Formats: sequence, structure tokens, C-alpha cells
Amino acid sequence: MTLVDRLRYMRVVLVLAGLACLALYPLMLFWPSGWVWHVGHSDYPMMIVGIYATLGVFLILAARDPLANLSLIWFTMWSSAVHGAIMAVQTVTQPGQMGHLADDVPALFIVTVALAILTPRSQLAARPGTHNRA
Repeated sequence: MTLVDRLRYMRVVLVLAGLACLALYPLMLFWPSGWVWHVGHSDYPMMIVGIYATLGVFLILAARDPLANLSLIWFTMWSSAVHGAIMAVQTVTQPGQMGHLADDVPALFIVTVALAILTPRSQLAARPGTHNRA
């Protein structure tokens, strides 16, 4: 896969991941078994919604120029991996949370894998015509 192809797919993944982040609140309302961790009222889910909505906006903006936003993209990849791993452990150790293994846990790992495969390893290596001239 060429760099141009990777960047084209990366733009699509960034927009889709951004839209998924923005869709978190509706998903929590209409699909609580897979997207809500608390029963009853809790302020915690709205804090997570706020953080992910902000991330979603910035991922969509990053799709314009992925090479200029590598740190955000790598943060998203690694934080999704960590978040997914923690949630996977919590899902199998807490009764009644198994629905998350079919919903938000795989979503986090899909984002992780897609970004890990598509993200260039360095800005210098990714930009055609640039060389490390020390």
C-alpha cells in the first residue's frame, strides 16, 4: 500500500472515528446494554461524553491533514487500546456487563488496529521529498 493510499484510508478512518465519538451520547440513550456502564444516575458518563465529543471534533479536523496531526492520531490509537483493554477486563469480571464485549470494546479495538496499520511512523518519513539531514 502506498503512502497516498494509506493517507486516503486514514482520512476515512479519522472521520468515521470522529463521528463515532460524536455519536456516543445517542448510543448511550438507545443502546444502553452496550454503551452505558452505570445503572441509575451518575455524572461520570456525561464527562466521558464531553471528552469523546471533543476528541471526535478534533479527529474530523485531523482528517484534513493527518501528517500534521500525528500526535493526536497516536494518542487516539494508544488511548483506545488502553481503554479497550481495561473495559474488556471489567466486562469479564463484572456480572451483567457482557454486552460491552459486542459493542464498545470491539469499537475501541477496531479504531486501535485501523490507526496502528495506517498511521505513518514519523512525519519526516511520511512526507515525500524530506530527508533527515543532520
